Amino acid sequence: MIPRYSRPEMARIWEPENRFRIWFEIEAHACDAQAELGVIPHAAAKAVWERGQFEVARIEEIERETRHDVIAFLTNLAEHVGPEARFVHQGMTSSDVLDTCLAVQLVQTTDLLLAGLDRLLNALETRAKEHQATLCIGRSHGIHAEPTTFGLKLASHHAAFARARKRLVAAREEVGTCAISGAVGTFATIDPYVEEYVAKQMGLTPEPISTQIIPRDRHAAFFTTLGTIASSIENLATEIRHLQRTEVREAEEYFEEGQKGSSAMPHKRNPILSENLTGLARIVRSAVTPALENVTLWHERDISHSSVERVTAPDATIALDFALHRLAGTIEKLLVYPDTMKANLDRLGGLVYSQRVLLALTQAGVAREDAYRLVQRNAMKVWNEGADFLSLLQQDEEVTAALDPDALAACFDPSFHTQHVGTIFARVFKHERV
Repeated sequence: MIPRYSRPEMARIWEPENRFRIWFEIEAHACDAQAELGVIPHAAAKAVWERGQFEVARIEEIERETRHDVIAFLTNLAEHVGPEARFVHQGMTSSDVLDTCLAVQLVQTTDLLLAGLDRLLNALETRAKEHQATLCIGRSHGIHAEPTTFGLKLASHHAAFARARKRLVAAREEVGTCAISGAVGTFATIDPYVEEYVAKQMGLTPEPISTQIIPRDRHAAFFTTLGTIASSIENLATEIRHLQRTEVREAEEYFEEGQKGSSAMPHKRNPILSENLTGLARIVRSAVTPALENVTLWHERDISHSSVERVTAPDATIALDFALHRLAGTIEKLLVYPDTMKANLDRLGGLVYSQRVLLALTQAGVAREDAYRLVQRNAMKVWNEGADFLSLLQQDEEVTAALDPDALAACFDPSFHTQHVGTIFARVFKHERV
């Protein structure tokens, strides 16, 4: 992922220095376990920890000749450890190192992603409670429907990201497994205790059966979770983009002092952050299909998944991490315009209360089909002529025959639509984070 969309904390996880450090720890912990079992001398395991070093440039130099990254690493490690290096990697295969390392890296990324989700959840909760009673129009098909509150809009997105957090916690557990089982995964050349020991030291769980690799359905589940989170990001970003449209302008991204919106038009204030988030979501979701396709491998192992993961794993996690923090910052500083929301709510002359009139007529004894016809008849005049809906209803003798003026006026009280907002908020903000 390019630096423009990378946070250093996340990018460092995928840098060679961190990867080779994890490789070293896997090998060194495996030596400790082997020493406990009496397979290698304790002095050899100690030497690995004391003298074990590596240089990224040297590993890359060796790999240009060997065409094998793990062998290049082990060769460089041996240059520092000395004769005891012959005991390193005893009974292990490359995938034991590669897959266990990837598991550690994905767990590390998940911890950062969870922190990003927590920041976003806090921002959404704060702004939702701030606007719990801020009336605005709810839309279906992009058309005015009925009154809601801006707080409810944000609370809905909070609930989505709370679900996302639970899925990510589960995905962390799903992908956090260790495989030190040797060629084709039979433990023929290495005791299962080594896997258990390394798993504990690296904060992972032993893979129940790993053939020669960790099963890729785990990774498919992980990246599918990231893709779902990305879609929730795009959902909220799209809402902001629509609300910032000139014709709507109910909310707007914060516009920094000195910021420029257009090279040609000095007046422009564009929703660039939300548009950027829409694009980043596509990057994250692009990792999902390859992850699903990686599940299918030849027999006990092939490496068709490897090149995919070397690209998609860094890109997807780095992009999602950046997107979470960008969205959190957008919500924290979002400009909200309650007066415009109220003006838009009243823009159709009261049409948004049509269901209330419909239900009141049925409660008054009018058949539903007749009630619908009466309400729609007057509503269409508002659409076509720009009249006031309540005034038209008050002039309709069939309507007034069933509803007196007070009953009819009561249908246009917006507080009816917000009476259960408190109940919904209590459901959403229960704070059950793991």
